[in-house]
Amino acid sequence: MNNETTLPKENSGESTAENKAPAASSFKKSSRNSGGRRHAPASPRAARAKRIDVIPSVGESIRIIPLGGVEEIGKNMTVVEIGNDIIVIDAGFQFKEEDTPGIDYILPNTKYLEERKDRVRAIIVTHAHLDHIGAIPFIMERIGNPPMYTRNLTSLMVKKRQTEFPHLAPIDFKVVENNERIRIGNLTVGFFGVTHSIPDSMGVIIETPYGHIVTPGDYKLEHMDGIPSEREEAEYKVFDKEKTLLLLTDSTNIENPGFSTPEALVIENLEEIIKNSHSRLIMTMFASHIYRMAAIVKACEKFGKKLVVEGRSMKNNIEITLFAGIVKVDKNVIIKPEEMDQYPPDKIVMLVTGAQGDEFSFLGRLINDNYKFFKLSPKDTVLLSSSIVPGNEKAVQKLKDGIARKGARIMHYRTSEVYIHSTGHGNRGEIEWLHRKIKPKFFIPIHGSHYMLKLHAELAENLGMPKENIIVPDDGMIIEIQDGGMKMVKLKEAAPSGIVMVDGFTVGDIQEVVIRDRQILAQDGIFVFVAMIDAKTGKLKKSPDIISRGSVYLRESQDLLREARFIIKRSIERSIVTTSPMNFDHVKEVVTDEMSRFLFQQTAKRPIVIPVLLSV
Repeated sequence: MNNETTLPKENSGESTAENKAPAASSFKKSSRNSGGRRHAPASPRAARAKRIDVIPSVGESIRIIPLGGVEEIGKNMTVVEIGNDIIVIDAGFQFKEEDTPGIDYILPNTKYLEERKDRVRAIIVTHAHLDHIGAIPFIMERIGNPPMYTRNLTSLMVKKRQTEFPHLAPIDFKVVENNERIRIGNLTVGFFGVTHSIPDSMGVIIETPYGHIVTPGDYKLEHMDGIPSEREEAEYKVFDKEKTLLLLTDSTNIENPGFSTPEALVIENLEEIIKNSHSRLIMTMFASHIYRMAAIVKACEKFGKKLVVEGRSMKNNIEITLFAGIVKVDKNVIIKPEEMDQYPPDKIVMLVTGAQGDEFSFLGRLINDNYKFFKLSPKDTVLLSSSIVPGNEKAVQKLKDGIARKGARIMHYRTSEVYIHSTGHGNRGEIEWLHRKIKPKFFIPIHGSHYMLKLHAELAENLGMPKENIIVPDDGMIIEIQDGGMKMVKLKEAAPSGIVMVDGFTVGDIQEVVIRDRQILAQDGIFVFVAMIDAKTGKLKKSPDIISRGSVYLRESQDLLREARFIIKRSIERSIVTTSPMNFDHVKEVVTDEMSRFLFQQTAKRPIVIPVLLSV
């Protein structure tokens, strides 16, 4: 069961920064502090993070703790604790948000597991998307490097990513198959196949004396006009006889009615586009859409096209797809960029990164004329086979504007006459089908914002589940099934849930003042003044120098500057008179308060005020 596989060597020569996690030689907890006087109101999550709870032992109960993925899209991680055994399901990260400027990634808070790592028996990974595997390099050592159970492709993709972190201990992979049952600690765990936008996605069944705990991970249904295929019915047949105690399932597309567009239809349309292309065709999508990418490779072979792959993550995943045998093609189908000139443009298909408008991705470089092999022209077609991740709307619009300015034709899923993209998550119709199929006694919605989870809870209630059998969780909430499986409750205690961030080479709960200062710098800028003080007299040697960035435009604010210098001089000399011996900390505090008040009165802004006092 423990398969060790040697991956091909990393592609060389790729200089783009896209999707690159920091390959640091070491990570340390942040101990940075900075100043700043404006205090933003604490979020509910931040308030919970400050609580210190004494968490009782699990006893005879079954404990469920979502450590991430239930107040946001991303950083999915769920803990199941039974007796002396802890199983962790998934370990994803979340990309930075507007309120976390300068952050690379946001991780689940694993302090609960770190304090109990001697009882963490395994981490089970349902599939290889970054919102389910992204945190692995940052948390495995912290939780005791438990064995990792997953399917073959997922193990290959995790291994590939681990090469960016050579200082870490190797992971003990245990490759499992659908319909397999294994023993982890004192627990029996089974697996079943689910349809998603990446191969080898699986659901998890944890057996308990009172029924099964089930999560399908991320899933959709292979269907025709809302009727699941025979293959799907066969995969879920296990639930026709088994008793399900608890269901935890994806809420991402709960707002979308009906059934999702079948991936097979998307692939069929993309193949037709490749077949009928009479110009250079540049296709972009999420690099994790393995099925779709494999179909494009096969279509190029079928229709006599040559494929060029550009972008680091795309190259990596195509390499893994070929290595894992997901697609088998003639080795001459994929060519190097420098070989494109040997073929007419209508024989060239490019599979590239950049669907989300990242300026360092291939498409970002292409629209900026930063690609040496050709310039985008009106003869080219750019096909965007992906949805827009929330928060990337402006970047994608800028990307489309850039393509349009080059005169190239754009095919986008919102404007195309045929389906060229489909979600990897089930819509409301598929979610309802799953509930009816599995028939759980208790239900906890996961994978989504709080609003999505509430909608999912309402769906379960509308299907006949008692309201008291449903709990909508927060990150860190401790939920227990008690009294021999008779009731489900949430404890007043909570696991630590303060956000943990990757910031360059630092991993930790970055101090609130650091984030707050970054927000202020982005909104109101910085105001620095330098004052030279005569050590003998306490008087200023000369008028203070002032530096402003993002706050006051100095060239057009001469009156304000004159008054600011006067206030600085007056505040410093007055405060020095009242302190003996000279107390620079006190002087800085007084003059900073005075200047902050003055700047707000004059400009309605609250920049970070930094005094630099020199004694001469």
